[in-house]
Amino acid sequence: MAEVQTAGLETLAKLRPAIRPEPEIEEPKAKLDPLGRAYATGGRKNAVARVWVKLGTGKFIVNGREMTKYFARPVLQMIVNQPFVAINRLGEFDVYCTVKGGGLSGQAGAVRHGISRALVNFDPALRPVLKAGGFLTRDARVVERKKYGRRKARRSFQFSKR
Repeated sequence: MAEVQTAGLETLAKLRPAIRPEPEIEEPKAKLDPLGRAYATGGRKNAVARVWVKLGTGKFIVNGREMTKYFARPVLQMIVNQPFVAINRLGEFDVYCTVKGGGLSGQAGAVRHGISRALVNFDPALRPVLKAGGFLTRDARVVERKKYGRRKARRSFQFSKR
């Protein structure tokens, strides 16, 4: 009985195709333009930001103005700088971005998202750190639309008994 089983295994081994070598996985490469900049778009609420990042001295331009002038509130400046703080490279990159739509809070979130994606395009090794911080995920929360028969999206008109 044992002889029959071993004979069956040998024939199966002969029928099995030769093991193919595993394909080599290429490391992701930086996506840079001829000027050495990485580009990405970011979004938050109704705001969309186009961001260019390159190595430099920490110059930060938003819609033609300095970041500290455009985002005057310290909370917004902190939001925009979060990706650089996460990778411990604050002040090492020059950032140029244009942002449209939404308010200042949404625009700050859109710029942060764009910076994070541009940094991944600049250096793919930064992806795990930025992904763990949640900077690469587009925040899907948007304002709920107003419904008919209501004052706002959910708020009813004030009830009057008389």
